[in-house]
Formats: sequence, C-alpha cells, structure tokens
Amino acid sequence: QVQLQESGPGLVRPSQTLSLTCTISGGSITTNSYYWSWIRQAPGKGLEWIGYIAWSGSPYYSPSLKSRTSISRDTSKNQFILELTSVTPEDTAVYYCARVDGTYSLDYWGQGTQVNVSS
Repeated sequence: QVQLQESGPGLVRPSQTLSLTCTISGGSITTNSYYWSWIRQAPGKGLEWIGYIAWSGSPYYSPSLKSRTSISRDTSKNQFILELTSVTPEDTAVYYCARVDGTYSLDYWGQGTQVNVSS
C-alpha cells in the first residue's frame, strides 16, 4: 500500500518561496511508469494540477505556473519536493501530492497540507 505524506510550513510570506516535501512509503519514486504529482485547491475553487516529476526524474509543469515552479526529488529519501517562488495570497491553498499511474489515473493521494500566504 503506497502512502504519501506532505510536509512543510503552513505560512509563507508574500514574495517568498513555498517549499513542500512529499515522502513516499510502500513504493519507490523510481518505479517505472509512475508520475509523482503536486495538486492544489484554493478556497472555493477546484483542483489545480501544478506539475509532476516522472519516475525517470524528468519534471513537467502546468503552463500557468511553469515560470514559478520547480519539482525535484531525493531518491535516497524517497521524496519529491515542490518549490513555488514569488508567492502571493492567491497561492493560498491545500496542497496535495499524488501518484499518477501509467493510465494517467491518480491512484494515491496524500492527506493534503494547508498553506497560507500572508504577511
């Protein structure tokens, strides 16, 4: 059973960098054909896909956030990391990490972590 757990600060100041880590258990980040994703949901809005890092280590980002987003991984810790730069209050959301399988289905999710951007 794969489990995902997000961690990181719950409060980030405007213009700073939001950094979140997703720790994977019960599976390997390098297992072929899986995509390790970040998704968020702002208050009153739907889910927004941020990007992913593939089993190969290649990242891909949503075009709307690409200029501010970086997703990396630490294979020794079985973790992947989201960095979102120059945050504004509009980046306030619950942030989820999730796994996408070879059929492009989201099959495992973390519980989500609330991040508030406020001065």
